[in-house]
Amino acid sequence: MNMIDDTGVKETSATRGAYLTLRDMILTGALPAGQKLKIEQLRTMLDTGASPVREALSLLTSDMLVERIDQRGFRAAPANKANFEEILALRCTLEDLALRQSMARATPAWEEKLVLIHHRKKKARASGPAIFEEAHKMFHMALLANSGSPMLERFCSQLYDLNIRYRNLAARSSSYEQRDASGEHDEILDATIQGDADRASAALLSHYRLTGEYLARALHG
Repeated sequence: MNMIDDTGVKETSATRGAYLTLRDMILTGALPAGQKLKIEQLRTMLDTGASPVREALSLLTSDMLVERIDQRGFRAAPANKANFEEILALRCTLEDLALRQSMARATPAWEEKLVLIHHRKKKARASGPAIFEEAHKMFHMALLANSGSPMLERFCSQLYDLNIRYRNLAARSSSYEQRDASGEHDEILDATIQGDADRASAALLSHYRLTGEYLARALHG
């Protein structure tokens, strides 16, 4: 009985490890959008079994980061302008709602947590892309975490993940380094803490739409 349990735990751990690694590779572009994902190649690369890889790809299909292309095949989800625009429209609609709900239910504890997470995000920039990305998402999700709508927050989190690939593509624009993303975050936080929902929403949506402008430049040269 213990042997079976141990095997099950190992398989679950292997699947989780494969899922996290492949997810990160897709989000960062190490596995390019649209690339066919072959089980054998991935199994060798990850030094794991075919079953955990296949299960991980199925999970990523549910996340909309991987697509099935035939009965047994997979590919990294394609990236294109239409897909980005749909993600952007949904983010703007749902996060506007979630942020306004969070602000309507504002408490000193929530506001203090926002300030702390914002501070940690700033410090994380010096710790490398992976650490910063985690802190960056934590800040954006904290803005919405007081909404009282768990399902809404979950959708927003998923859309955030789907957008990461496009933000990385936008960063290829030669002018992207001139962007003051830190200042944009400061404005969002200040408006939120001040309780100005219209200003906070406008700052947040402008922050997202600006990424689209840089993406357009990257796609055109």
